[in-house]
Amino acid sequence: MIDRVGQQFGNYRLISLLGRGGFAEVYLGQHLRLNTQAAVKILHTRLSEEEAAKFLHEAQIIAQLDHPNIVRVFDFDDTDGIPFLVMNYYPRGTLRNRYHKGERVTLPTVISLVRQVADALQYAHDRRLVHRDVKPENMLIGPRNEILLGDFGIAAIAHSTSSMSAQLPVGTLPYMAPEQIQAQARPASDQYALAVVAYEWLCGERPFNGTSAEILSKHLMTPPPSLRTRVPTLPHQVEQVLLVALAKDPKQRFASVLAFAQALEAACQGLPASPLQSSVISADST
Repeated sequence: MIDRVGQQFGNYRLISLLGRGGFAEVYLGQHLRLNTQAAVKILHTRLSEEEAAKFLHEAQIIAQLDHPNIVRVFDFDDTDGIPFLVMNYYPRGTLRNRYHKGERVTLPTVISLVRQVADALQYAHDRRLVHRDVKPENMLIGPRNEILLGDFGIAAIAHSTSSMSAQLPVGTLPYMAPEQIQAQARPASDQYALAVVAYEWLCGERPFNGTSAEILSKHLMTPPPSLRTRVPTLPHQVEQVLLVALAKDPKQRFASVLAFAQALEAACQGLPASPLQSSVISADST
């Protein structure tokens, strides 16, 4: 990988590497004139003229998202064909930094985190935008301890380029819904991914592990292992809600990601989920 520290992208000089993922690198950038700091996400691809136009169109859509639980993108461009986005910088890191792999999170905390992420996703889904890469690494911690979901559409943008299209499916395999593996992502796919995250937080393990091929096969064919076997004190209703959200068929999940979060809240209070929440799928979820 190229070390871009010291390089200039737009109005920002890159001063340190914050993180690196499958689609992009994130640098701390400093504005050349204002001396303000921001996170600069540089995609692992180089754009043709046609791809650059598509990138700018997709970035414009992402930049219009304005929600208290979504990381705001406020600039985007490409430098020598390399696309980048500029967004708010949150020095407290991500929920993966806070809750490491294998670490369990208390049920009330999980309920709160899921609701915040679901609110962000519902806002995007209402605008016909699917995230496609919901995972703890994309959940940032704000200055008031609020959670902000980042990387909206980044996976789709990256894979829209010819240099990365052969790497489909889009997303992160351990959190990927069956239909997304088959390149048919929809709002219900984000619900599935959020349910995988909640499952992982509650018991310290993701439902499916193994090689990439094994994980892919399990998402498609294998029911998730019982949560209550791993966490006997977990309320039965909570497990049932997660099983609905983890259904292989997206039509069998909750009507929306917000309905999933609300059902989880109700289950935590010992209330059954509404049948309408678990059996009626919204029009934009299919």
